[in-house]
Amino acid sequence: MANITRFDPFELAAADPFDNLFRGFFRPVQIEKEVPQMRMDVKEDDKAYHVHAEIPGVNKEDIQVTIDGNTVTISAETKKESEQKEGEKVLRRERYYGRVSRSFALESEVDEASASAKYQDGVLELTLPKKAATSAKRLTVQ
Repeated sequence: MANITRFDPFELAAADPFDNLFRGFFRPVQIEKEVPQMRMDVKEDDKAYHVHAEIPGVNKEDIQVTIDGNTVTISAETKKESEQKEGEKVLRRERYYGRVSRSFALESEVDEASASAKYQDGVLELTLPKKAATSAKRLTVQ
């Protein structure tokens, strides 16, 4: 006859209790690609809005600012530059290549004709003058 023995699940873990306890729970962690954010400050005075947006590493030719009424859209594109050197291989690349965009609405409409933009040291500075408020016209009821 065959010998019947009892199986004790804790007997295997007795040598190293954490060896089998967490087996299968830990898997290699895959880090998601971090999408760059465009950080910005928006300030307002009586005559205009002032926007400071951080867009480091972008050429000023690759930045687009669109104004539609009171909605402002800033978009920028970083182009991948291919660089191959003989005998060198890339071990890790943390720089982002692609397009980033940000839209926001302001309380008042913007005067597109007199708006200005300046890009220096990775910071885009926008001066967005407010449109002159049109006075409300009151109609008399006949």
